[in-house]
Amino acid sequence: MVKIRLSRVGSKKNPIYRVVVADSRSPRDGRNIETIGRYNPQTHPSEVEIDLERANGWVAQGAQPTPAVRKLMRIVEART
Repeated sequence: MVKIRLSRVGSKKNPIYRVVVADSRSPRDGRNIETIGRYNPQTHPSEVEIDLERANGWVAQGAQPTPAVRKLMRIVEART
């Protein structure tokens, strides 16, 4: 099963996340199919960039977004 989820990048105590499309069996920071956005929770307000066109394309093909990514997608949709 393919999931749209967060992959952590950044240093210790400095989390920055990428929004990636990955096989559900691969590790969190392991191999991914495609990077479709990024999320930085440390800025105020949080910096969220997601390519909604690509994300909706993956969802149409059967990819399941995690609850955190679903919430971030709603935030991006509300901004546009």
